[in-house]
Amino acid sequence: MRDRLKKILLVSINILVAVYLVLATTAFNKPDNRHQVCTEVKVTITDNVVDGFLSDREIRDLLKRHKLYPLGEQLNGVDVRRIEDVLRRSPFVDRAECYKTQSGKVCITLTQRMPIIRVMANNGDDYYVDNKGGVMPNVKYVGNLIVATGNINQKYAKKVLTPIGNHLISDKFWHQQIEQLHVLNDGSIEMVPRVGSHVVYLGQAVGIPEKLKRLYKFYRYGLSKAGWNRYSVISLEFDNQIICKKRKHIKQS
Repeated sequence: MRDRLKKILLVSINILVAVYLVLATTAFNKPDNRHQVCTEVKVTITDNVVDGFLSDREIRDLLKRHKLYPLGEQLNGVDVRRIEDVLRRSPFVDRAECYKTQSGKVCITLTQRMPIIRVMANNGDDYYVDNKGGVMPNVKYVGNLIVATGNINQKYAKKVLTPIGNHLISDKFWHQQIEQLHVLNDGSIEMVPRVGSHVVYLGQAVGIPEKLKRLYKFYRYGLSKAGWNRYSVISLEFDNQIICKKRKHIKQS
């Protein structure tokens, strides 16, 4: 009987604590003072992997254009859900959260989308592809990104270039080494490195991680000794093979 009473008491305490937390949170986010105004807008941008790609000022300007900037406005009139909706429609925002505090602050937390490749296709398209395969308009410069050129449509960029780009940027060596991807008319891919005057022919976009492992070993144990400018083309098209084409030397008379 005593154990049963203890269990009932514990359950009752847990229920009371849960109710208190709900009421406290509600009261915290809905200030008692109906005429309290917003005294500060705090904007936090997380995952800011590209410096200057998404700035605090741009977020404030966006809200002002939609007449949603809350500074100086009464807190009970600030619609945090509408602010979130407007921010989420931005092509550069992945996630957005907004809430009010009892002290008069409106806090906005954003996660920006992460561009990994800039596409400059033969058909005139010029845009960024993010790490989730989304297309972002090219309305501002983003440095130190791999550029993809050639015969590229958006479907190819999303399905084929995105996983390749994610693999390249996840590896410090390849992120620093590869400057350009070029897509040929048959869908095969060439890579242009930053170091060396050769072109790497990947062939069709299959088995890319394995091909890059082979290339890394060749770079480390072969090309570093033979010289980075010894070959004009290094082909990884066929499994377990690396085919190199020597650079022709032009004799000067």
